[in-house]
Amino acid sequence: MQNKLIIVIGAYGSGKSEYAINIAKQLQTSSKRVTLVDLDVVNPYFRSRNMRERFLNDGIDVIAPEGEFMHADLPMLSPRIQGAIDDLINTVVLDVGGDPNGCKALGRYIPSIKNRGYQMHLVVNTKRPFTSNKTGIIEMKNTLERASKLKVTELISNTNLMDNTNINLIKDGINILNDVAQETKIPFNKFLVLKKHSKDIPDKINGKQKTILEYFLNKPWEMKNKVHMKGI
Repeated sequence: MQNKLIIVIGAYGSGKSEYAINIAKQLQTSSKRVTLVDLDVVNPYFRSRNMRERFLNDGIDVIAPEGEFMHADLPMLSPRIQGAIDDLINTVVLDVGGDPNGCKALGRYIPSIKNRGYQMHLVVNTKRPFTSNKTGIIEMKNTLERASKLKVTELISNTNLMDNTNINLIKDGINILNDVAQETKIPFNKFLVLKKHSKDIPDKINGKQKTILEYFLNKPWEMKNKVHMKGI
């Protein structure tokens, strides 16, 4: 049976990389082989490539630039990516850059992606620039779709202000994204909540299901200085 190919996109600060990492971890419990591909050539700080060593013992393969190029802000794409997409036994999660240039990195893989079939999740934080209202979100969606030559198949609400997140803020984000869903006819079924806030947030809000988001990523300078404040 063919396994999933999930493409994760979102504007800068949306939390898309954390979401992509969480998906990889969740799928690993039900699939023997999971590959997380770092296609983020935009943001050198919050990238799924930082999880390579941590995931090694979990049976999750992370494909990303290595060594001195690990944090390079360059479109360096491993030849292994094509093989992962073509391998139908493998479940694949693609973490894609958060602007049109980032989405263009998908270009060389489009025929294989369309041939295999895919899901494309757009992660939205309505407390970030350019995605604070319905118009901005739809414009962002359209821009990323044009750049990637693929269509968003699911909307994911990740509205948060880190430690200042509360239920009203989350509700506001859900309401805005629900308006987007109604206009675009794109499915919207779940919202994300950081684990530290999960006890204060009900399992469902306005018919949308809560999904708990674990923290994984650290900024490079935080790792160097051994500071454990995690970023999203």
